[in-house]
Amino acid sequence: MVFAVQRDHATDKEWQRRQGASRSALRRLVTTCATILVAFLLAPYVIAPFYRSIDPVSTPMLWRWATGQRVERIVVPLNHMARSLPATVILAEDGTFCHNRGIDLGAIREALEQSDDDIGESRGASTITQQVAKNLFLWPGHSIVRKALEIPLAIWLTMVLPKRRILEIYLNIAEWGPDGEFGAEAGARWAFGIPARDLNAVQAAELTAILPNPVERSARNPSPLVRQLTALYVRRAASYPGHDSCLYAR
Repeated sequence: MVFAVQRDHATDKEWQRRQGASRSALRRLVTTCATILVAFLLAPYVIAPFYRSIDPVSTPMLWRWATGQRVERIVVPLNHMARSLPATVILAEDGTFCHNRGIDLGAIREALEQSDDDIGESRGASTITQQVAKNLFLWPGHSIVRKALEIPLAIWLTMVLPKRRILEIYLNIAEWGPDGEFGAEAGARWAFGIPARDLNAVQAAELTAILPNPVERSARNPSPLVRQLTALYVRRAASYPGHDSCLYAR
């Protein structure tokens, strides 16, 4: 009888030891996963300041490389692009770019109420800085989770990078062609056979008009919608001179 009791007691202790080991292993697993998640979330905030001088690649570019698809990009500084291109992109994509802090709450409200000048074209509520944050660190598509990560990242980018550099990055990572043409230089060469510095105002507006979907829209063979948007953006650029002043401030 004593032997049986001792055996039961030993069995209970072994069971408790195993339970304790299992709980300890679970805690280590949870801690490791939490550490990895926190590191993943913080990494963009650590990396972003280095983009003052480093030319980044976007997640769509990385995806195409990883899946064996074509990627063409020639990085050029802003002063090697026609001035009409960044000016037109700002007017079309983010009219408050020079003044906002990475997000534009007014644009969010407007996006819920109306499309772009009643011609069926809505740019949505994302600022240029938000699009840079998404293209550099997040994933395409629409989700509350992605938007929740994108907004603070956009604010951080505005804090650590000059406006001129943010737009320069955007113009060099935006997709501007149907077969992996990324950046203004590749887009201009594909559409018009010229470098980005030689674009005229109409060509800059045509490139801007295809930014939402360069696979279905073409600056090389513009559709009626692209032509409508081109005319709209040319008029806007002529009507609002100086809206790109933050790019050239001394």
